[in-house]
Amino acid sequence: MSGPRERLLAERERVASRLRDLEGDHRGVVEASRDTNADDEHDPEGATIAFERSQVDALARQARHHLDEVDAALARESAGDYGRCERCGSEIPAERLDVRPTARTCVTCA
Repeated sequence: MSGPRERLLAERERVASRLRDLEGDHRGVVEASRDTNADDEHDPEGATIAFERSQVDALARQARHHLDEVDAALARESAGDYGRCERCGSEIPAERLDVRPTARTCVTCA
């Protein structure tokens, strides 16, 4: 089994790849609607285009936030603080870190 740093780096690459895909999807939706004179309010397809754009944007924001959390976990790992609860200082169980590698708190403090 790999250590925390390797797992975090793999998670970072997975999330960064997902973010690149979402940004490409967003560009595609924007470009597809750019050449139309779709009025979202009156065009039956307009609401769908606006919804798709909004949905992809929200997913990209979530991916960026998760990427920030992975980077913070990597910084904690480098500093020797990874796996310690930021509130009480106790050790975060390995099972919790397996499920949520970016966890900052133990289950009790969460």
